[in-house]
Amino acid sequence: MIHDMMPGLEEQLKKEMTSAYLGIDPTADSLHIGHLVGVMMLKHFQLSGHKPIVLVGGATGMIGDPSGKSLERNLLDESTLRHNQECLKVQIAKFLDFDSKVENTAEMVNNYDWMKDFTFLNFIRDIGKHITVNYMMAKDSVKKRLDPDSGAAGMSFTEFTYQLVQGTDFLHLYETKNCKLQMGGSDQWGNITTGTELIRRKAGGEAFALTCPLIKKADGTKFGKTESGNVWLDPERTSPYKFYQFWLNTSDADAEKYIKIFTVLSKEAVDQIIDEHHQAPHLRQLQKVLAKEVTCMVH
Repeated sequence: MIHDMMPGLEEQLKKEMTSAYLGIDPTADSLHIGHLVGVMMLKHFQLSGHKPIVLVGGATGMIGDPSGKSLERNLLDESTLRHNQECLKVQIAKFLDFDSKVENTAEMVNNYDWMKDFTFLNFIRDIGKHITVNYMMAKDSVKKRLDPDSGAAGMSFTEFTYQLVQGTDFLHLYETKNCKLQMGGSDQWGNITTGTELIRRKAGGEAFALTCPLIKKADGTKFGKTESGNVWLDPERTSPYKFYQFWLNTSDADAEKYIKIFTVLSKEAVDQIIDEHHQAPHLRQLQKVLAKEVTCMVH
């Protein structure tokens, strides 16, 4: 599940209970299975005794993240945002423990709560001056969009500043919740490291980045998409039956990969299931275990 991580992270995690956050975009009132990779990272993190923070990107959802996109997204109003946030929390509570009185209980925050009071002058004075344009231009997500051959129609100033806004979130959580790690998909590396740089320059602190690989199917197509669109966690949008069928119908190569990512089965159990599957692939034992585990967790 690890694509890249900053040096020193492993030592940090062994040293003390560490808080880590992952951002989720509240553009809909349900998660789809593409979100599950990040949620599972937080789950493993909590099971290992660390504290997970889910950040709902209310403010960043109003801007649009340039990573991997060629179009800007549409903006949401506050009441829609709040509604989506509540719905997402109900779904994520199946994976993370928000309620126990333990030290590493999960938390959910919304960056709109601290961003809405920022003025433009505050932002360019307190944040903008710490990061150079050269540093921002060197990011892959920016370089790709500015490349005349990429077919992208350039990049607005709004999107260019996205990495600073995301960096501000990391800085805010570092200062208010002692959060030292941000996790995300590998396409987020540039945005996350801008945050660690901002923490270093503005607060003189040390923070870390950890990314997971973007999941592709064995045939190279996008994970989680079917002919009828996204596979949602909401039973109204994707019935539990169809949800189960999605996992049951995965190819052998994909199922071997997915069972390691989307379940909390031990390595020994996974190795054994894969081994049995190789002996009698026609029984689809691997797919059955995968489908059952994920469907039970979500529904």
